[in-house]
Amino acid sequence: MDVSTLEWTITIAVTIAVLAFDVAVIARNPHEPTMRECTVAFIAYMSAAAAFGLWLIFFHGPEWGVDYFTGFIVEKSLSVDNLFVFIVLMAALKVPRKYQQEALMVGIILALVFRGIFIALGYQLVSNFSWIFYVFGAFLVYTAVNLVRSYRKHEEEHPEDNRVVQFAQRHLNVGEEYRGLKLWWKDNGVRVFSPMLIVILALGVTDILFALDSIPAIFGITDEPYLVFTANVFALMGLRQLYFLIGGLLKRLVYLSLGLAFILGWIGVKLFIHAAYKGGLLDWEVPTLLSLVVILVALTITAVASLATSRGDEELEVAPTEGDAVVPPAPQPAERGERGSGDGE
Repeated sequence: MDVSTLEWTITIAVTIAVLAFDVAVIARNPHEPTMRECTVAFIAYMSAAAAFGLWLIFFHGPEWGVDYFTGFIVEKSLSVDNLFVFIVLMAALKVPRKYQQEALMVGIILALVFRGIFIALGYQLVSNFSWIFYVFGAFLVYTAVNLVRSYRKHEEEHPEDNRVVQFAQRHLNVGEEYRGLKLWWKDNGVRVFSPMLIVILALGVTDILFALDSIPAIFGITDEPYLVFTANVFALMGLRQLYFLIGGLLKRLVYLSLGLAFILGWIGVKLFIHAAYKGGLLDWEVPTLLSLVVILVALTITAVASLATSRGDEELEVAPTEGDAVVPPAPQPAERGERGSGDGE
């Protein structure tokens, strides 16, 4: 793919401009966004992602457009799974809702920086060492197996328990008050660090771990750095709005980790085949269009099965068993009620 310096310059400049605008707006008015605000912004970002893909098809060719859309869908799917970790992190560190936008914005910027670094390193590796595709493929298959194991063991992620975060909490004078993105201040001559600093550290570590999965995955779709970069940028754009839009819905996507495990496993196998093709061991590799179809089908089945299962579980919890009598709660003694109210004061 022949990408001019002008295209790279415009892409990076627009990305920085959008991020700067977001930071300025959020910092000036920290608040919990309304559903309308999130919906409008999310549709705008997704429309921009689609328009960019169409531009690639018309100006660079259908092959590159398919590569971009496939990479974008993979990265977006992984980002949705990451949102659940963000929700756990925000709850564990008790981030006020009005400051969560700021924390997420910092997390997205850190993710772009780390992914930019990983993309540059990954491109150098795939350009000079064809065997690195075997390593990427093995890593993705290993990640897929771990996702299945975690699902079967019902293991929950706790990013707030990361060693870096715990070290900072033990060795810094961390207060309890959030003051937006102000990370420290003086209180009676003593420097006090905001808990937002701990949140940012946790997000940064989490972003690095996410990049370790996402970058090999998209290099399994295309090794064109411009497409890898833009797919990641558009996948991260709108993530903040999606956090508020589907925060509750994420709990219903009970099979999401299994769906992502299948997708990562598929891409891992595709990387093995690609490495064998590069090495002259095979004369065929998996077409990207086939990967796009497989990924879309996997995501559709995952979403439908998850929503059907979670809806069935909710109905079982709400509906009484046939033949069971509904017993009203026994009235509480006055003395106990008075003692309970006194304890809460």
